[in-house]
Amino acid sequence: MKDERLVRLASTLVNHSLELQKDQSVLITGSVVAKPLMKEIIREVYKVGGKPFLELQDDGLTVEIAKSTNEASIEILKGWFEKKIEDVDALIHIRAINNDAEMSEVPSEVMQLHGKVMKPVHDVLTNQRNWVLLDYPTSAGAQKAKMGTERYEDYVFEVCGIDYELLAERQKALQNLMERTEKVRIVAPNTDLTFSIKDIPVVASHGKRNIPDGEIFTAPVKDSVNGTITYNTPCPYRGVTYNNVSLTLKDGKIVDAVADNTEKLNEILDSDEGARYIGEFAIGMNPLINTPVGNILFDEKINGSIHFTPGLAYDSADNGNRSMVHWDMVLILRKEFGGGELYFDDQLIQKDGLFVLDELKPLNPDQLLKKEEKVHA
Repeated sequence: MKDERLVRLASTLVNHSLELQKDQSVLITGSVVAKPLMKEIIREVYKVGGKPFLELQDDGLTVEIAKSTNEASIEILKGWFEKKIEDVDALIHIRAINNDAEMSEVPSEVMQLHGKVMKPVHDVLTNQRNWVLLDYPTSAGAQKAKMGTERYEDYVFEVCGIDYELLAERQKALQNLMERTEKVRIVAPNTDLTFSIKDIPVVASHGKRNIPDGEIFTAPVKDSVNGTITYNTPCPYRGVTYNNVSLTLKDGKIVDAVADNTEKLNEILDSDEGARYIGEFAIGMNPLINTPVGNILFDEKINGSIHFTPGLAYDSADNGNRSMVHWDMVLILRKEFGGGELYFDDQLIQKDGLFVLDELKPLNPDQLLKKEEKVHA
């Protein structure tokens, strides 16, 4: 029996995220585990008159190749990928992780070499192509989220299916406020951080690049960040999860970084000069994502959270920082996680994860969900 949730998700990806037009080409990449969703995406692409192309992947085989690869091989791979994205108008990438630690088998120097060589083509994809990324529910994802497989599957489809048009409308007030803001301060347990976002573009995200979605992001002025931030969620990166990450910054640079694996954390932050500067500041607001599940695509959208990201800045919210690293790390400010306060130009904007200004209260989860109930009644 066909799962109508897959049909709806495929429609969201093709029509809302990509806004695919007749005769446009789309490359669909991902694990064969996600075959049921891929099949519905292909059908939806044909339905709008588009041209689908498919590339299936396997993490285990990818790791086996990567273990002993060299720069010459990665350069060939880069050329193939450049040609692929040159020939298509859009890309849908579906991750379906069977083992989140699979990539930990690849030597860190190989990962860094791969990031360095592939960075130019990834920059083109990220900034000059139409694309969307999502995660397909797997038993491994369920285990990491500490849920049963069926419950996790229900969870994924639910949080992916929020009303993105409503969210986009509600985000405008916060986006406008951030565009007028110069100084930001974040206060939470073991956290007191200040920085400027003056004249940095502000981007509202509502299902155009990620599914699930729900955030507004910008970037700090590169040398403006001072203080300490201590993240209260796991911070996964390239197959390894770091806990209790705390960063201290002076004039924008991370001068001290500790975690449960401090040595490897600093190894990543030493990948290049830009890895010790911040490339993104964002506020999460998906009303149905409440707790970490160990997957950053979900965790960075947790309502009442912020993420503060060492490494590369996006072209759409550019502070000039360049790096092969872009590591989203999440701090939840809600009371049950220790609480916290967010200030714009010394005015309290959010307390314990809830917006306190009248014009921003419609973004609080109870208001978004209440509206959705009326819309879908």
